[in-house]
Amino acid sequence: MPAIHRSTRTLALLTGTLALSWLSAAYPKTEITVGAYYFPPVAEVNHENEAQGLLGDLIAGLEAVNDDLDIQVFYTSPKRRYLDFEAGLFDVIFFESANWGWSDRKVTLSRPILTDEELYVALKKPGRDLSFFEDISRHSIVAMSGYHYGFADLETDSEALQARFHIEFSDSHSRNLQLIKADRPSVAEVAIISRSYLQMHLSENPEDWRKLLISDKLDQSYQLRIVAREDGPVSADDMLRFMAPLVTNGSYRLMVEKWGLQLPAGFLTGFDLP
Repeated sequence: MPAIHRSTRTLALLTGTLALSWLSAAYPKTEITVGAYYFPPVAEVNHENEAQGLLGDLIAGLEAVNDDLDIQVFYTSPKRRYLDFEAGLFDVIFFESANWGWSDRKVTLSRPILTDEELYVALKKPGRDLSFFEDISRHSIVAMSGYHYGFADLETDSEALQARFHIEFSDSHSRNLQLIKADRPSVAEVAIISRSYLQMHLSENPEDWRKLLISDKLDQSYQLRIVAREDGPVSADDMLRFMAPLVTNGSYRLMVEKWGLQLPAGFLTGFDLP
């Protein structure tokens, strides 16, 4: 190759590289850290610190349709999430109710993007029917540490709850159901389980249909939103705008249905960007 051609090619490559570098600098990625805790099937985090469940699908979808978005996951716990948020360890958390301790914090909230509800579960026994759930405060309760429950007026302080109820705490829905099936009334007679998790559990363990008594009375139903730091890199409505392509092309609805969850009433027909 003649020297002049080599020089021209080198100059073109250098110019292209500089242009790409300039574009990267001019349009930097929006980096956000998303908090996640054990809340199956809505969210889980594996040993590689990767989000799973609906949250994992949503993060993958958000990055696929937004080239300028870089999402990191920070693993927290139901009880620790507020301290970690106040410490600036994550910027955004998906699928939170406005009633779950966020009203007095400096946050922005999106419109509801998901809905679910919680039911009471006990062991089926001869002579036991749905009246068993009329007053669960009379029974031994097993619940998730740090979760907000309707029967407890959304209180999460373990000591305060143990002063009011005969209650045990755990970090696993699976363990709670095992305690119910173990038939140890002094430890656990009633567990509070989300409808979506219960559906997932029963599809994987169909024999438990015969073993479990499931209430027709709700502990609570909730509308779940995006929560973002008021002074963070994005607002809750910014995240909703990032989600918009997934909503309009139907991907988000398919993700939600895959995990046995539901969209709020009118979410798709009334999806107007803020």
